[in-house]
Order: sequence, then structure tokens, then C-alpha cells
Amino acid sequence: MTESSWVRSPVGSPDRHWATRKGVKSVLVMIPHIVAGNRLLDLLPLLDADHRVQLIFTVPEWESWRATHDFVEAQGGIVLPWAQARRGEYDLVLAASQRGIDEVAGPVLLIPHGGGFGQYRPWRPPGAGHDWKPQIGLEAGQLLREGRVRADSIVLVHDREMDVLAGTCPRAVPSAVVAGDIALDRLTDSLPFRAHYRRGLGVSDDRRLVVVTSTWSDRSAFGRHHDLFERVLAKLPPEHFRVLGVLHPQIWSHHSLWQVRAWLADCLRSGLTLLRPEGSWRAALIAADHVIGDYGSVTGYAAGIGKPVLLAVDGTEPLLPGTPSAVIAEHAPRWTPGGSLLPQLSEAESVDVAARVRALLSSRPGRAGAILRTEMYRLLGLAEPARAIPVSPVPMAEVLPC
Repeated sequence: MTESSWVRSPVGSPDRHWATRKGVKSVLVMIPHIVAGNRLLDLLPLLDADHRVQLIFTVPEWESWRATHDFVEAQGGIVLPWAQARRGEYDLVLAASQRGIDEVAGPVLLIPHGGGFGQYRPWRPPGAGHDWKPQIGLEAGQLLREGRVRADSIVLVHDREMDVLAGTCPRAVPSAVVAGDIALDRLTDSLPFRAHYRRGLGVSDDRRLVVVTSTWSDRSAFGRHHDLFERVLAKLPPEHFRVLGVLHPQIWSHHSLWQVRAWLADCLRSGLTLLRPEGSWRAALIAADHVIGDYGSVTGYAAGIGKPVLLAVDGTEPLLPGTPSAVIAEHAPRWTPGGSLLPQLSEAESVDVAARVRALLSSRPGRAGAILRTEMYRLLGLAEPARAIPVSPVPMAEVLPC
């Protein structure tokens, strides 16, 4: 079978006769980076066991890193070159980024690749000097092209986002659906397997696991504190603690696996463990006893499942009021690099914002899979399967070899 066998092309495909299954619906999965890929992988089991559907992957060329190509190839699916993907027509396009969705033909389902659209992302407006502001991903300039809504279905995680959308881009409201957060649902469903994930990481019962997480950009914890891991390791007795680093995949993609390991060579020799770029950060959070993090989505999810959070931020990040990041910043203690770490971790244990943050992460807890499957089959024009929504624990947390 050839890579074009399942793609409806306006000029026809001479290779269709190679296909064993014919008449199937084609679903294009657009993966511009690993973060988007990880979120889209949460959706794909919703199409499992349906012989009416064929999935195809592509990596848009305008922002492709070698690490992204490796990630997509590892999934074992058909991967169309971007130029070829743009020539085809699809029955459904799954995207976790607005970029490139105008360049493919087919109904688009757009899902956020982080903790919802209405979260903090660092953005410096043109001509604004050193000023930063929140970028929520729901502005008319991002969702409309020539007056047309770019996506046929815009998936929101919270009712609050629908209110924001009504103010920023009212024309897109009819295309929006509040589905909740499928990443949070899978994380929550996996909590009973905490001991399994800890064993997979080699964390014994007499040691506590400290997950240190950083998003990308020079405003992040790893961007501002080059000695972040060195300081944490120096303050914790190794016989009682393990330290696991969870870095945003963009850090690995931009700087390379070799470079990050070179920068952290001394820390690795001192006992630091690093999650692989494509590794399951959710498994790492479930296994954790403490989390030191910044304004990234991983920190929000950690707080949402009740992990004690110590914030490695400088307090100048422009956060949207009422979002998980803003609530955590208001209540969680700040990491003091020069201070003793054990009292700081103890202080974090006394702060409980889990219920409040969890309520802000999703308005449809436990229902994202059902809502998303219904939406995907609506766009496909197929009857939804009668089988139950698949529920499976998140993968093990794969770490880099020592």
C-alpha cells in the first residue's frame, strides 16, 4: 500500500488499487511539535477498533524539528510529507495548534495542546520593550481568516473559556464546544496506579520523589535559573530523595538532547534523572511527592491532583485572573534558591488548592472522552460506535539512560 491510498485527492490517485480497505474515512493528524502530538495521542484511542477510519500523520514543515519527526515516526503510522498532505482532502483533521489548519482540506477539530486556551503563555507585543502579556489563543486574529472561522470545532476545556470567546471572537462561538480536559481525565484515571509508576522509576518506599518541571522560554524556571537542578540536588539528602527533571519538549527540540545533557552533566552524575522529551509527564506527576515548577501547564496539573507545589517563578508573569496559574501563584509558596529546601517543601505541603485548581482545569471532569468522540464522529459524518469509551492508564515515565 502507498502513502496516498487513503487520501481523497481532487485530481485522483493512481495508487488507490493497492489499498486493502477501501471506502474508509481519512483522518489527518497534524503534529507540528511534540506537545501537540502528546495531546492528540489522547484523542486517537477514541477511534480505536473502527474499521471505517484510517489515520494519517503529517509534520507541517513551517515549524518542524528533528525531534518532532522522530516522535511521529515512532507512532508507527503512515506519515505524509507536508507538501503531499496539503494536496489531499480529508474527512477529519485533528489539530492542537492553529498554525497550518488553513492549508489542508477537511473539517478541522482544534484542541488546545496545554491546559486549555485561556492560560498564560509568554508573549512580548511588538514595540512593547520588556513588557509581557498573556496570550490566550482565542483572539479573532487567531481564529478567523478573511472573516471565516478557521476550525469547524473549537474544543474548550472550561465554561470560562466560552465566556472569554464570546468577548474576543463572538463569530467563533457557534463552532465551540466545552469538552473538558482529556489529559486531566487520563491523569485522574491513572492515580490509583501510583505505586506502579514509582516502581517503574525505581523510587523505593523510603525515598521521596521531587519532580522539577520547567516550561520553555527565557522566562521559565530553567531559562532564568541555569543552576536550577544543581541547587535542588545540593539541598536534598540523596539517601532520602530522588530528583526527576521534566523539561518542556520545546527545550529539547530547540537545544537538542545532546546539549541539554551536556549542560546538566554534573547534575546527572550527582543523581539527577531526566524524563525523555516524549516521556509521560503525567506518570511522573502521579509518582511525585513534591513538585517544583513554574507557570507551565504541568505545574497546574500537579496542583490539580493534590501535589504540593513550590513555585520557581519571579512573580512578574502576567497571569490571567481566575486561571489555574493565577490561583497557584496566589497561594503556593515560592522557591527560594539560597534557602534550605526541606522547610520550603514542608511549607508547600500545608497549602491545599487542589479542589479549586481542578475545578478551573475542566468544566466537564471525566467526560472529555465521550464529548470528543461524539464531536469527531459528527464531523466525520459517521454513526458513533456503541462500544464504551476506552479508558487506559497513562504510559510509564520513560527516562533518559544514565
